[in-house]
Amino acid sequence: MENPNINPLLLFSDILDAETEFIPLLSSEDEEVMNSEDIPEVLPILPLRNTVLFPGVVIPITVGRDKSIKLIKDFYKGNRIIGVVTQKDPQIEDPEFTDLYSFGTVAYIIKILQMPDGNNTAILQGRRRFRVIEPIQNEPYIKASVEAYNVPINLPNNKEFHALISSLRDLAIQIVNKSPNIPSEAAFAIKNIKSPDFLVHFISSNLNVELHEKQKLLEMSDLMERANLVLLHMTHELQMLELKQQIQSKVKVDLDKQQRDFLLNQQLKTIQEELGGAPNAQEITTLREQAKDKKWSPEINEVFEKEINKLQRMHPAAAEYSIQINYLETLVQLPWNEYSTDNLDLHHVQKILDEDHFGLEKVKERIIEYLAVIKLKNDLKSPILCLVGPPGVGKTSLGKSVARALGRKYIRMSLGGLRDESELRGHRKTYIGAMPGRIVQSLKKVKTANPVFVLDEIDKVSGMNISGDPQAALLEILDPEQNVAFYDNFLELEFDLSRIMFIATANTLSTVHPALRDRMEIIELPGYIAEEKIEIATRHLVPKQLKEHGMHPKQLIFNKELIQKIIEDYTRESGVRTLEKNIAKVIRNKAKSIVTHEKFKRNLEEADLGKILGRPIFQMDKYISNEVAGVVTGLAWTAAGGEILFVEVSLSKGKGELTLTGNLGDVMKESASIALAYLKSHAFIFGINPDVFEKWNVHIHVPEGATPKDGPSAGITMFTALVSAFTQRKVREKLAMTGEITLRGKVLPVGGIREKILAARRANISDIILSRENRKDIEEIKPEYITGLTFHYIEEMAEINNLAMLNDKVVNAISFN
Repeated sequence: MENPNINPLLLFSDILDAETEFIPLLSSEDEEVMNSEDIPEVLPILPLRNTVLFPGVVIPITVGRDKSIKLIKDFYKGNRIIGVVTQKDPQIEDPEFTDLYSFGTVAYIIKILQMPDGNNTAILQGRRRFRVIEPIQNEPYIKASVEAYNVPINLPNNKEFHALISSLRDLAIQIVNKSPNIPSEAAFAIKNIKSPDFLVHFISSNLNVELHEKQKLLEMSDLMERANLVLLHMTHELQMLELKQQIQSKVKVDLDKQQRDFLLNQQLKTIQEELGGAPNAQEITTLREQAKDKKWSPEINEVFEKEINKLQRMHPAAAEYSIQINYLETLVQLPWNEYSTDNLDLHHVQKILDEDHFGLEKVKERIIEYLAVIKLKNDLKSPILCLVGPPGVGKTSLGKSVARALGRKYIRMSLGGLRDESELRGHRKTYIGAMPGRIVQSLKKVKTANPVFVLDEIDKVSGMNISGDPQAALLEILDPEQNVAFYDNFLELEFDLSRIMFIATANTLSTVHPALRDRMEIIELPGYIAEEKIEIATRHLVPKQLKEHGMHPKQLIFNKELIQKIIEDYTRESGVRTLEKNIAKVIRNKAKSIVTHEKFKRNLEEADLGKILGRPIFQMDKYISNEVAGVVTGLAWTAAGGEILFVEVSLSKGKGELTLTGNLGDVMKESASIALAYLKSHAFIFGINPDVFEKWNVHIHVPEGATPKDGPSAGITMFTALVSAFTQRKVREKLAMTGEITLRGKVLPVGGIREKILAARRANISDIILSRENRKDIEEIKPEYITGLTFHYIEEMAEINNLAMLNDKVVNAISFN
């Protein structure tokens, strides 16, 4: 039974039966009739999975669900009018009412076709849009009450609208012509669509956009707005098509060139074989011979075979050939699982270390401990040590000595100024001139996978910059848990660095990344004291320099007093570099005398130093007497070792102002303020009238104003100087002190005690005041270095009243009355 409201002009059964290729179009009259049709109040609802049906558009629908098949067959026998609504989620097999969108399209079932695979295909034509109100039934299929989506079609009659429709038509034709998936007849259909509304529906139905975007177009009421959105989608689709065509064209050209090169290479290879073999055959044979003896894993062997087969297919003139052969040479020259045997005779190792370096007990002890554990357990990972100390104390040379003692190969890599992460990790093979990182290159040179590897000046590595972050790369290299599988960008394979003994050196830890510090075992190497420098010069420096200058040890004799004179008058350093230079200068002078046959004494005397080295550059620190109030001796640490310094306090009548001079840093200035503040608040302890602070200006000065000074350790010295100035009492003779102070009157510990104590001894100081917590530092110093010194440990600032201050007043004492 046919629906009397259906326009017979819109029935396409005859066309379909004729099996002609024809895209049904709507005339203006057809569209008017379709828009005037009545919509039943209740419609059966056919859910659509992956498409949206638009009014006037004819589409085939494959019907597979039982409910849908029953619905189609039931109404195909009747008036053929159904409702079509798209599912929100195409994955739902049996959608409920709530799984469907609220807007759909009335559809007319034109025909049902039985396909060869057993499926049913229904040809549907969209008629009018409707809104779903509420469900009526769910079985055997969904029925719902609906209402017409009455949108009056008032076509704008202006230039903008006509231009928009014309643009839509032109863009659609361009897309049809460029897309290989759309039949060319579609362009003919688009040209012949007269109705703007149907044109927008027709294009919307065929847009290559997401399902929810199509549903949005169906629900839009304003034609102008809908056309603009369709134009936007079409513009994007046209751009994508043009881009695909460009890519396909480029790929085709590239493939043609590759095929041509391949054929030419094959011909060239055949010709070369006829003439006596390929030019790279010898190289490939050599690489395979070297690979036979390698102890690498099957995975690395597989990579080698793959890469060497690739090399065989390459022409020697190709740009990648040099990179490929460089890669394979690196692969076969690396020491895969090749280790040298350690000398585990602990007495021998101790002897070698003592021969090469005087002192440095902590480092030597750590090396001996490591070897002892290896002797008990053979697979121990090597330690990662970081030697921190001032220049010239033997950090770098110690690494060489360790390698000699263990019988290992030695590598030294300077990290000073390293800014490029690729220096460590290597460059990727995609770059012209790519090469492995310096870690891998160094291992290739020494041909063992367990050398002693000195990373010199690790504190001078640059941080994050445009070339990467070298410090971050070092995190993997120096982490025992990660360097088992160190990844080099050039190798593109993992290499085990865990058996390498890394020894890093640094002058300071302040510039080393905290995460990097955490991975290393820090061993501090303090500066040498004068006594140690004398021993080092006698045992090592003098014999070394005599040998380097071609002189016999008996031709020139340096006694210890002469060496001490050089140290005190011509050097100011923690290490021994300048000392060695001065010794070399003396030897050169005497070498000249030997060559020119001039007479000279074999036993050098102090008088010779003035002629050879010139006037003394430095003067030894000397203690100042206690005859002046407000002058106290303090102890300071410098990169060149310990020194004594003097704090001077002068009072003048005024309004209680505080002046600080002597090139003091912020921390030192704060110490002076704390000392004065505490003295003001506790004046009664020292018998001082509090009123004097308001009537006298205080000037604190630390001599050698050209030298910057900072740090908290002069706090107790400044406080003692202030007490002496305001009480006009003498300070104990030959007394020095160091310690940080607080507003609560506490004396806190400070660092650099060893160097400070030795500086005090050189200046003939006999008594030293320290914080009680610094007692442990004194106990670590060898007894022979502190002979003749008396230590006084305090916790409270007020304790200096009895320890440091004498009851005697200075001559010409100031009267505060």
